Order: sequence, then C-alpha cells, then structure tokens
Amino acid sequence: MEREEFLSGYCRCMDSTRMVAVSLENDRITEVDCSFGSCPYEADCPIAGRLRALECV
Repeated sequence: MEREEFLSGYCRCMDSTRMVAVSLENDRITEVDCSFGSCPYEADCPIAGRLRALECV
C-alpha cells in the first residue's frame, strides 16, 4: 500500500523550518524531498528521526 506523509520541523542544513514530503510503500520510504540518507546533519536532525520512525511503523 502506498501512502504519503508530510513532516514539518527544523532543518539544520537549510538553517530554517521546512515541510518535507515523503512517499512510503509497504512502510518503506520510496521518495523524500530532502537529503535524507546523505545529509551531514542527519544524526541530530528531528525530521530524519521522524522519517526513520515512519519506516518502523
């Protein structure tokens, strides 16, 4: 099943708040409109943490 989520939060890379759209299929991220997976700030990013949590649901 495919679904789409929208997350908002602070982005350190952009040094601003932002809205991130993410597409999931069978609870796996298939598309995300940020640098999730290659962002140098990902370890401390609240948005990345929520993205990781979406895959565990």
